[in-house]
Order: sequence, then C-alpha cells, then structure tokens
Amino acid sequence: MTNGTSQSRPLSESEETTDLCGGAQPRVCFHAALKLLTGKWKAEILWTLREDKRRFGELMRAIPGITQHMLTTQLRELERHGLVTRTVFPEVPPRVEYELTQAARDLRIVFEAIRHWSETHGDSLNLQADDAEDEDEEPVRRRRA
Repeated sequence: MTNGTSQSRPLSESEETTDLCGGAQPRVCFHAALKLLTGKWKAEILWTLREDKRRFGELMRAIPGITQHMLTTQLRELERHGLVTRTVFPEVPPRVEYELTQAARDLRIVFEAIRHWSETHGDSLNLQADDAEDEDEEPVRRRRA
C-alpha cells in the first residue's frame, strides 16, 4: 500500500494458477486435474460426449466393453466434478441425457492435441500393443457363494 491506496499488479501465470487451485502449487493443481480425467473410462466418456449430448444407452453402445455399472459410476463422478451435466426429462419412461459442461468442453483442445500427437507418434509408441493386450485379457469371473 502506498498513501493509503492499494496498488494491484497483474498476477503471473503461476500466481493465477495457485489462486485458482485454492493456494496449491501448480504441480498439485495439475495432478488434481489429471485425477479427475484419468481411469479406464472417463476420457472415453468425455471423448464420446465431445460432439453432442447422449442418452445412457447411446453411451453404452458407443463405448465397447464398458459395463452398465461402470458407466453409471463414472458418469456420477464426472457429474460430481462438474464435467458432465445430467438432464432428466419428466416423461414416461424417463429420458436422461448427458452432456459436457463448459469446463469439459474447454478440454476439447487438449483431446484434439492428444489425438494429433498419437497420430503423429503412434508408430514409434507402439500404441497397438496395448490394444492387443486388452483383447487377450480374460474377464474376471466371480464365484457365487
């Protein structure tokens, strides 16, 4: 303060990030954001919703291998974290639609950058090896008691 008046200066990018993340360091904020997006299905769900809203059944059909339980769980988490909006229409039977929030739509550039990166470097990264491993895995079957 000078002469009883406050002077404000522009915040650096690091200071802005720290402020937006509740005072946490940028690395902590980055890891917190990644935690919201990682997992086997979250990115897949967000990618599927990138173009338009979808109903639950449409998401099930669009994401091979996901179970109804896992889709429900992941959608609830994405909704809780403010990345997906769930709209229930008062109809019989009820119609429910899921769509990206503005925060998630702002990730489009990130997803497009990852897609471009994978297309550019996919051969050297041997991305198909992970797909082959997923296909070879046997589903875990639980015994009934």
